[in-house]
Amino acid sequence: MSAHHTAVQAMAFTDATLGRFAREVAKYPAEQKQSAVMACLSIVQQEQGWVSPEAEKGIGDYLGMPAIAVHEVTTFYNMYNQRPLGKFKLNVCTNLPCTLRDGGKALQHLERKLGIHMGETTADGLFTLQQSECLGACADSPVMLVNDRHMCSFMSNDKLDQLIDGLKAAEGQA
Repeated sequence: MSAHHTAVQAMAFTDATLGRFAREVAKYPAEQKQSAVMACLSIVQQEQGWVSPEAEKGIGDYLGMPAIAVHEVTTFYNMYNQRPLGKFKLNVCTNLPCTLRDGGKALQHLERKLGIHMGETTADGLFTLQQSECLGACADSPVMLVNDRHMCSFMSNDKLDQLIDGLKAAEGQA
């Protein structure tokens, strides 16, 4: 390969993944199959934990759209991971209402407990700590989202400790 050849190779998806893509594409008229891009990105993330440039190219090839157009979707929405993260992604809301009700303190507590800073992943690959924008549960603050799916409310330091210790125990690393 020449030094100028830096094109990303498309990822080869499994038949199972392609079958999931096909079910999403089938929800739209043929000329609108690109509408399935978010669903396809979600499928890749569920299966691989993140969306690589190779996966974006593969999705683009599958849907007949440029990889850059897929990448624009990936970067616009914060639920798509653009790098490998820990098994458990912890998003702590630091929007103003939550910050006024200890959202920032919850984030600091997790940083101390996990030994990492916001945006980092623990050395064992278990936890990635992130801040997030409003999760729509201001009255329940501090709130956090685990793996983009499970909302945790009223997260006192004790509840944060229980959550982390419980996840570690479930992974056999307590």
